[in-house]
Amino acid sequence: MFKRILIANRGEIACRIIKTARRMGIETVAVYSDADKDALHVEMADTAVPIGPPAAAESYLVIDKIVAACKATGAEAVHPGYGFLSEREAFPTALAKAGIVFIGPNPRAIAAMGDKIESKKAAAAAKVSTVPGHLGVIEDHDAAMRIADEIGYPVMIKASAGGGGKGMRVAHSRVEVAEGFARARSEAKSSFGDDRVFIEKFIVDPRHIEIQVLGDKHGNVIYLGERECSIQRRNQKVIEEAPSPLLDEATRRKMGEQAVALAKAVGYDSAGTVEFVAGQDKSFFFLEMNTRLQVEHPVTELITGIDLVEQMIRVAAGEKLSLKQGDVKLNGWAVESRVYAEDPYRKFLPSTGRLTRYRPPEETSAGGVTVRNDTGVYEGGEISIYYDPMIAKLVTHAPTRKAAIDAQGEALDAFVIDGIRHNIPFLSALMAHPRWRAGKLSTGFIAEEFPQGFHAHAPEGERAAVIASVAAAIDLVLGERKRQISGQMNGHDVVRDSARAVWLGSDEHRLVIKRDGETIAVHLAGEKGARLLSSDWKPGDPLWTGSIDGHDVAVQVRPLANGFALSFRGVETKAYVYTEREAAYARLMPVKQAADTGKHVLCPMPGLVVSIAVAEGQEVKAGETVAVVEAMKMENVLRAEIDGTVKKINAKPGDSLAVDAVILEFA
Repeated sequence: MFKRILIANRGEIACRIIKTARRMGIETVAVYSDADKDALHVEMADTAVPIGPPAAAESYLVIDKIVAACKATGAEAVHPGYGFLSEREAFPTALAKAGIVFIGPNPRAIAAMGDKIESKKAAAAAKVSTVPGHLGVIEDHDAAMRIADEIGYPVMIKASAGGGGKGMRVAHSRVEVAEGFARARSEAKSSFGDDRVFIEKFIVDPRHIEIQVLGDKHGNVIYLGERECSIQRRNQKVIEEAPSPLLDEATRRKMGEQAVALAKAVGYDSAGTVEFVAGQDKSFFFLEMNTRLQVEHPVTELITGIDLVEQMIRVAAGEKLSLKQGDVKLNGWAVESRVYAEDPYRKFLPSTGRLTRYRPPEETSAGGVTVRNDTGVYEGGEISIYYDPMIAKLVTHAPTRKAAIDAQGEALDAFVIDGIRHNIPFLSALMAHPRWRAGKLSTGFIAEEFPQGFHAHAPEGERAAVIASVAAAIDLVLGERKRQISGQMNGHDVVRDSARAVWLGSDEHRLVIKRDGETIAVHLAGEKGARLLSSDWKPGDPLWTGSIDGHDVAVQVRPLANGFALSFRGVETKAYVYTEREAAYARLMPVKQAADTGKHVLCPMPGLVVSIAVAEGQEVKAGETVAVVEAMKMENVLRAEIDGTVKKINAKPGDSLAVDAVILEFA
């Protein structure tokens, strides 16, 4: 077994690998760019080596720098994680020349499967059914439009060396093909250093299901069940689960055996994933193979009890698999949510900055429920513009799918992040979504269920009742504390009325609140009985945790002037608690109107201006492209929302802009 390994990656996956290596008694070496000098993976590793500027193309993607770091530290092997160099054939080849072991598949398997075009050719040769498409490299947009016409719309334009949803576009017309082709090539070039793209038929209402395979260097290959990854946005996975609610045992076995046959055909000898696009009728087609560890590997680990990173290390060291196919048993259900630094209320655009507060839920395993949080950040750390916006992967495991989803919802409620925007409200809303809970999934789920994007809604029903009750309880505790301040003048005791009016946004909820020892009773108007609240919350705590009528509840609390901002189950709302007399005055207060920014094009996220498509004095129609802004390796096309004439342009290509910076103004 290796004594020291280097991790050629960053963020949560580097930290994840370090944990397993430490448990195995293996020393670890981290590499880091200038932007990551204070990163968590650098702190966790036994040794750390700087490798260059923030841009990945000048640090994490430079093979010579990784090899040099291995030689300088005496690392015997390298784990690439995912992304960066993990699927570059040249990387294990260079390591082998330097006498360093690659903790991953052999270069021949990477060449055969890591390239999306070549993998489809290999799958066809192995008699694996593939999605109809054009497997050759497409030279220009004219050829792309001609090929798309032949295949039939809609089509998927994909980067050959792509992954993580980058360099991918769905096109429903010739116009969308032309624009999508240019964007996909540009993203592929900047993310992977390879601008080749291909086109295939986009299957309508598909599901994304993948099989985890594991092979060794002695010809043994097994599969470890499947993962359902259909909840995606812009081809980027958002929520994953294992097993899939679609599959039965017979279909699972067919997919698994096909994945193993494909892996054996290319001599695969590590952990890898064979991805399929599946129809609602359980038909399936080979999509691609990822020759690396997947982002969503924790859900497989939790339902099988197998540490995939440990298996990769053991296989790389030459050990035979200790498991046979019959040894693999699926236990319970696991759900993973990807917590991203992005603003769900601004079309999920990236958000960068400092984590002024980062308090994930406690990692536990009790009562049949496991909560796991894979992360690479810490409170006070910074979310950089240079890399993927992932903050953490929150995973829950329970005996049933419903229990795993409920545990995920509770854990998300308890996940406190401040300083940047994040997608936890959206993830929480998904956990309560009836269609998701019913398992009626497709890759179009988010687009279909949130066609106008994700918007803040006033709390309704039970969620409104919970939030109003908690708001009143918080107000009661604050009032009690104020009355205990020392040095107050003697006089009559202050007694507040028990009747309250709680405003959640523009909705008013009337209730009566009373304390009975450690319990607070809240009687909402229109309900028969009182709700009994119990909590040890104290002023300043960012999380109200306790119980309501015996059920565990977590509500996030942030102070506002005369009120609180509360978050619960995907709902974020401002809460104001008034006595009856205060409410009467509050109803008379004028409502401040938001400023009209309709004549401005604002930068929707911190990013770099790639291009400006218009000039001052130019007439523009609504929907026309006016600028392209890049953030976290993704290019975002900004379009005019109104017809007008460009009055002034305030930015130029290469400018780094803050969120809401004015790019141009209309007359």
